Amino acid sequence: MPKYNYIALDLKSKRSSGVITAKDDVDFKRVMRTQGLTPLKYNVVEEKSQSYRMRSSETAEFSRQLANMLASGITIVRAMEIIKDRDFKDKIKHIYQKLHVDVQQGFTLSEAMQLQGRAFPELLINMYASGEASGQLERVAEKMGTHYDKEHRLNSKVKSAMTYPIVLLVIVVVVVMVIFTAVLPTFFLLFEDIPLPFLTSVMLGISGFLQKYWYMVVIGTLVVIGVFQYLLRIHKVAYQVDRIKLKIRVIGNLLKTIYTARFARTLSSLYSSGISMIKALEITATIVGNKYIEAQFAEVVKKVRNGEPLSSAVGTVDGFDRKLSTTILIGEESGRLDAMLESTAESFDYEAEMATDRLVQLIQPIMIVVMAVVVGSIILSVMLPILTLYQNIG
Repeated sequence: MPKYNYIALDLKSKRSSGVITAKDDVDFKRVMRTQGLTPLKYNVVEEKSQSYRMRSSETAEFSRQLANMLASGITIVRAMEIIKDRDFKDKIKHIYQKLHVDVQQGFTLSEAMQLQGRAFPELLINMYASGEASGQLERVAEKMGTHYDKEHRLNSKVKSAMTYPIVLLVIVVVVVMVIFTAVLPTFFLLFEDIPLPFLTSVMLGISGFLQKYWYMVVIGTLVVIGVFQYLLRIHKVAYQVDRIKLKIRVIGNLLKTIYTARFARTLSSLYSSGISMIKALEITATIVGNKYIEAQFAEVVKKVRNGEPLSSAVGTVDGFDRKLSTTILIGEESGRLDAMLESTAESFDYEAEMATDRLVQLIQPIMIVVMAVVVGSIILSVMLPILTLYQNIG
């Protein structure tokens, strides 16, 4: 069934926005009536816009441009007109054009962003709505530009760290495939009439299999990757995978640091903008990027709602660095929780970068050792029969 984004008025003439799944327009209006809402504007979420979500770098650029224009005294409508006319790829340009039209029709920027489906993150929409309500949209836009810029830098750091081992692994696989399918068969022809050592027999068997069924190996690998990606879309599977990732010694520690930095930075931005702690926790839970941690936030929200301090509630979450709860406790006692969270995020961002560098330094020798073992085994499988031939000749 299609999903409808809407802006509506409730019984108290207060604006609200959201998403409703309905069979068609008639069913959508029926659902709206049952909820006591009068739609001002609604549209069906397009599949293209649903599948495209703006990246951290694109969101940061959008926020920075908006903050600069608002600081110069330019209106929202004029700012969106300027932004939409700049050179962007088609998907982003389409989103900005729709934003401009909706703002011209009298909707606030946050409401217009809500109508774009999954294009803008929920955090950004809520922050802009808070900025509009408090009259500090310019400051909020500047803060979100910085926020997403840091998020982009950290993600880029992690991706670049993983690029080296992935490239090295691909090179190893390609080299081994070439050796097994093109090089080794020529050598093994020389050893047809002599008894072969066990290692050589194993390599001969692998070489023969790859020569005949290499396409099955390729297809099988692609199928395994596809099945794994499909399974990760299932909540229970993603939950278990995310839980296991945190238990792996080196990688788990790095991920904990990254998740802690992301949580602290996001919660600081939301809380300092006047959003209630309960709402801020609910939004932050979906942004951490780990299903296992996200599932634990229902209990955190429940404890905070019942009056328990945030520090003790967050301290029960398995997946955050233990220093986080101590830092929050200091912020609660000093009455400067937002500043303490921002300082904590900066600290954990730095630690995440250092941990990423250490991970790369650890992976490099491991990959080199693996490559040495594979290549050494191949060379040994060729050398052993040659030594046997020399002994027989002697």
